[in-house]
Amino acid sequence: SASETEYEFIRTLIEGGHIPDDVTIQVLVQAREHLIRRTFEAIDGAKHVIFHFYNSTSTLQQKVVFHTDVEGVKKIAVDAARLIRELTEAYEGDTHIRYEYSPESFSGTEMDNAVDICAAVVEALGSTKENPVILNLPNTVEMCTPNTYADQVEYFIRHLPGRERAIISIHPHNDRGTGVAATELALLAGAERVEATLFGNGERTGNVDMVTLALNLYTQGVDPKLDF
Repeated sequence: SASETEYEFIRTLIEGGHIPDDVTIQVLVQAREHLIRRTFEAIDGAKHVIFHFYNSTSTLQQKVVFHTDVEGVKKIAVDAARLIRELTEAYEGDTHIRYEYSPESFSGTEMDNAVDICAAVVEALGSTKENPVILNLPNTVEMCTPNTYADQVEYFIRHLPGRERAIISIHPHNDRGTGVAATELALLAGAERVEATLFGNGERTGNVDMVTLALNLYTQGVDPKLDF
């Protein structure tokens, strides 16, 4: 729903049968009602979809962007989760939809607030151990060092109620040039999934480079299961 170009791109992939049956596409949408509804139109007919929604939760963005407090940004997240669940349950197609939520600017959010917001989203989505939500923790603008980010991820995991109802994902940026290091440390801290890009070509100054990351793991005896 970001633009007509993205919308038409997704529709072309789906209607042209270009997505293999064993491939899951992922769409990303702000926690805003009209964009969420438009995104459901975009994915119609796809076999497997990760429906990824987000809103910023950092102290700064609470004040500057949303003109609210932590309860206000939690309400934005929960309202979006309830709408997405409602639209999924009313959906009549054969699409298998998995949920993903990101507290954008996670690394700039007080950790207890990040935990509280994500726990509320888990409840609103009705996630279970058998059908867990992906909770994705971005290191937005890579505002902290790799060890600090890993500490935040570990704290989040240890304090999240109903931990078994979530897959912990990370979304490292590379503004400081330490995206790979931050990813490796966050994985050691308990993260289970990584959102990466080929050669780091991503947002602004880049995201973590999937190729370097995978080869680093390979040198340490961990098979990333990628065909180099």
